Amino acid sequence: MAKTIKRASALILALVLVLSAFAGCSKKSKPAPSIPSGAFRTLDQIKESGKIVIGVFSDKNPFGYVDANGSYQGYDVYFAERIAADLGVAVEYTATEPASRVEYLETGKVDIILANFTVTAERAEKVDFCLPYMKVALGVVSPDSALIKEPEQLNGKKLIVVKGTTAETYFTENYPEVELLKFDQYTEATQAIADGRGDAWSTDKTEVLAWALMNPGFTVGIPTLGSLDTIAPAVTKGNATLQKWINAEIATLADEQFFHADYAETLAPVYGDSVDPDELVVEGGVV
Repeated sequence: MAKTIKRASALILALVLVLSAFAGCSKKSKPAPSIPSGAFRTLDQIKESGKIVIGVFSDKNPFGYVDANGSYQGYDVYFAERIAADLGVAVEYTATEPASRVEYLETGKVDIILANFTVTAERAEKVDFCLPYMKVALGVVSPDSALIKEPEQLNGKKLIVVKGTTAETYFTENYPEVELLKFDQYTEATQAIADGRGDAWSTDKTEVLAWALMNPGFTVGIPTLGSLDTIAPAVTKGNATLQKWINAEIATLADEQFFHADYAETLAPVYGDSVDPDELVVEGGVV
């Protein structure tokens, strides 16, 4: 009887050891946790690295573009330079397209997006916006020979838009009879309207007005369309330290009317007397 009990005990002990070993192997075989797609660098990490990465447009003159010398220029870039200077770090620019702005933040490719980024409820679910520094509505530019003055005139015609812009969303939702000719880049869109591949082009009124002033034969027949929106810097969702710093920066810069100085330096040479700066510029984040 004693031998039987011992033998049973030995079998139970062996079974426990086997199960423990199997459990241990199972733990070891679990894959390492992946880095979340929303990874970001905090304000302190950016300062420690000595560099901030900012996503800007490279083809949207006069807001963000690369000049003949290969340097980034424009209204957004002017602000980006000040951010880097006040943080005490160098700035590295990453060219972005409208449809890539959210993705670049979600994947941590950039720390900030400063690319004429209009604040919308849909975008705010994916990124965190800071205080605004500009206000804007949509506009529509077309050839003088067939000037579009009302959006209804575009029904059954081709309207050029850039993917990922508020213009694409607005016309999709409100004017389904308008045929949208979509491009990834602003240079593609402007070339298309210049070549006559579309009847008109719509984007922020600031951009179509600037383009029309630099391209005789075209006029902004619809200067204001849709609601008045704001443009603001954006950071990766949850990056509270960087968002808080940028908000404080924008509020402080109001004391020196920084964005009016930005306008005078980058936009006034294009707009001249055709635009009142106060129609576009927002100081201190107060609209």
